[in-house]
Amino acid sequence: MDLNLILLASVDGVSYASLLFLISLGLTLICGVFGVINVAHGSLYAFGGYSAATLLAWLTPHTSSTPVMILALFVAAAVVGGALGMLLERGLLRFFQDRDPILQLLVTFAAFMVLEDLQRMIWGSTPVSAGDLAGRMGTVELGGVTFMNYQLLFVPGVALAAYAGLQFLLRHSLAGRQIVTVIHNREVATALGINAARVGTLTFALAGALGALGGALSVPMTSFVPGLGAEMIVTSFAVIATAGLGQITGALIAALLIGLSRAMVVYVLPELEVVMPYLMMVAVLLVRPHGLFSVTAARRI
Repeated sequence: MDLNLILLASVDGVSYASLLFLISLGLTLICGVFGVINVAHGSLYAFGGYSAATLLAWLTPHTSSTPVMILALFVAAAVVGGALGMLLERGLLRFFQDRDPILQLLVTFAAFMVLEDLQRMIWGSTPVSAGDLAGRMGTVELGGVTFMNYQLLFVPGVALAAYAGLQFLLRHSLAGRQIVTVIHNREVATALGINAARVGTLTFALAGALGALGGALSVPMTSFVPGLGAEMIVTSFAVIATAGLGQITGALIAALLIGLSRAMVVYVLPELEVVMPYLMMVAVLLVRPHGLFSVTAARRI
């Protein structure tokens, strides 16, 4: 493998890892507050991508401003992802809180199937993309290889900003401290006067927006087709299983490891591209069954 291929694989891997991290971040938040593995989160990724592509297609005849189009990606993700996240929590999962985890998993899977069909009804099965936007941000030459600024700088930059913003929110804001308190103990948080139901809705909206942002950022780099949400959510499960449930920094590192390893095998052993994330997950879980960055938790009786 020569230097140029290593460079190409590294940029591809970091870019893919950034998208994986944004989706995993939402999953980790929901799992922390509700203790639910939300399969429907994959649909929010797909809705984010489709909505962003639709908004960009509508904007293109009206403006040629690149900043406006970039802003459209965030608006589509925040509005569509936030609204669907709140709808899932208030309209469905709130009624299954504290029920059997297997029942909760099946309910989120049913929601995922309904949302998948809804996507087909709205956008059909024709591939949808917005590749024009990535080209508008220009290119840069690195080591004799030309990369798009969008893939090299913008997508990883947004993922790091989301990580820093979420850490700041959880550590230095009232809403963030309330979320952390609910994660640690819902009953105690309620006894302290925290409105756990409102915190749950806020968390689902935030997680939905993060998942949709992953989709919105990927639509300028790839074509969206039905089923893409399922592929991304399964790989995101591998990320949070490798990192350990509820580990935000761990999810960042695990997404990077999985993204880079997947990109490397694409150039060396492409037959292993699909299974590489799961091979890494299995290898980690054989050594550390609770994930690489899991911490000892007190047992509640």
